[in-house]
Amino acid sequence: MTTNVGEEDKQSIPSIELKENIELTDKERKIFDRLLSTLRYCNLDTQLRVAGGWVRDKLLGKESDDIDIAIDNMSGSEFLDKFKEYLSSRDEEVQGDTVIERNPDQSKHLETAKMRIYDQWIDFVNLRSEEYTENSRIPTMKFGTAKEDAFRRDLTINSLFYNINSGSVEDLTERGIDDLKSGKIVTPLPAKATFLDDPLRVLRAIRFGARFGFTLDEELKEAASSEEVRVALGEKISRERIGNEIDLMISGNGPVSAVTYLSEMKLFTVVFSLPSSAEPSPSENCGSLSQAYLEAMWSLLQTPRLGNFSGEQRRLALYAAMFLPFRKTVYKDSKGKSIPVVNHIFKFSMKRKTSDAETVMNIHQTMERFRSLIPSLEAKNDVELDELDWAAYILDHWKAITLNDPLVPATSKIRVLTGFLLRDIKDFWRVSLLTSLLLSATVDGMNKDQDIGQLDFQLEKMRETYLTVETTIHDLGLDSIWDAKPLVNGREIMQIAELKGGSLIREWQQKLLTWQLAYPNGTAEECKEWMRYIKAKRQRTE
Repeated sequence: MTTNVGEEDKQSIPSIELKENIELTDKERKIFDRLLSTLRYCNLDTQLRVAGGWVRDKLLGKESDDIDIAIDNMSGSEFLDKFKEYLSSRDEEVQGDTVIERNPDQSKHLETAKMRIYDQWIDFVNLRSEEYTENSRIPTMKFGTAKEDAFRRDLTINSLFYNINSGSVEDLTERGIDDLKSGKIVTPLPAKATFLDDPLRVLRAIRFGARFGFTLDEELKEAASSEEVRVALGEKISRERIGNEIDLMISGNGPVSAVTYLSEMKLFTVVFSLPSSAEPSPSENCGSLSQAYLEAMWSLLQTPRLGNFSGEQRRLALYAAMFLPFRKTVYKDSKGKSIPVVNHIFKFSMKRKTSDAETVMNIHQTMERFRSLIPSLEAKNDVELDELDWAAYILDHWKAITLNDPLVPATSKIRVLTGFLLRDIKDFWRVSLLTSLLLSATVDGMNKDQDIGQLDFQLEKMRETYLTVETTIHDLGLDSIWDAKPLVNGREIMQIAELKGGSLIREWQQKLLTWQLAYPNGTAEECKEWMRYIKAKRQRTE
């Protein structure tokens, strides 16, 4: 496959330079001093440790405000009571605190106490060990040692502690630091047992590997690819938790790596499960196809001269590209209605919000229309526009409006059709354009059994086409056409056309919008005058 894309998922991992010591910010130092003062005031023989991601990120030289405190001999809520006692002795008020009760049904396996200290929320939990039952990811929790707590964690790079009492980093698995330096994603305990205990850890391993550009351990990949783990992931983990992890992957800085791992480890169809009634049936290489489209879109989005896309536009652009192989696949709902399978993936496989599904489906629907307009937008003339089936209704209005008018602008027809399209997709039109370009490069001759190696995206050509079309749309004054107010409102339509309501109002609105797009410099009075002329002409005919 020729994609000319960046090799973000194939880079060799150099030795990573870590900080020798954790350098605290002024706020972190003040927070930790407060916690130690509580120990002294209450005469507590307690060790306080910052756990997990904060330690990892600080060693990598990155700042983090995700401070989780692990306590060795009491619960988080018990320590919170001690902290309040210390504050009360100084006539200070608590900024804010709460206790989140254990709720296994929502994947909350341990009580967590939270307190706001120096305008930052801090989590407090006790050190623990875990035991899992065979058919549940809900563990039996009990107090544990720091070493037990480190080994129960998902990855060695997330198992490090910063001991606040001693001001030192603790690597109790004896490989967290080494794995961080060498850029390896490894589980503290045997990978298969770790994943069977909590299959969500498979997705977390992939996400952290993609986020940091680290290499997944071979034993880890073999375990993740096993039938047992894939079945456990599909059966033991809630679809909402799976969706959260996928969203973090797609929103991160290594989405191509993440989806490549999902495809290679045969997890793609587990994560993006489809209904059995899906037609046409997806090809066996749908994961590879999705990865290829995603990789091409990622490369296009990284092009500085293509402009700035918001985080939301970027996220949904990647989803739209990844799900291109499913754009024509539907399934029957409980009422026998055909529904796009992309809707099922968002709403049921990942439990994402309805607006995500609607936006991606709208991108898929409009990109076909966009693709048909690209030759005219590139040439700035009306190339074969009369042959477009989807545009027939709009063109009938346009022809009636501009008939025998020598003053109609030369770009009137393409402006009308593009304007209607942009009003349907609104500020996602650039995403729709990019997605249509991916499709235009691969759709010819493509079939269900096509080998992935035949795809040729010709990305540089796509970039040039995108920029040309974007410039034309700007020159046509359509950048924000969906925000343009109608020259004639509904009340005025009813008055001029002598209507009391009904579908005729909608028909007039379509005609008036066509007029407004055909004559970009037209005034409201000119539009009303045209409307009166059409009404009088119709009356004479009748």
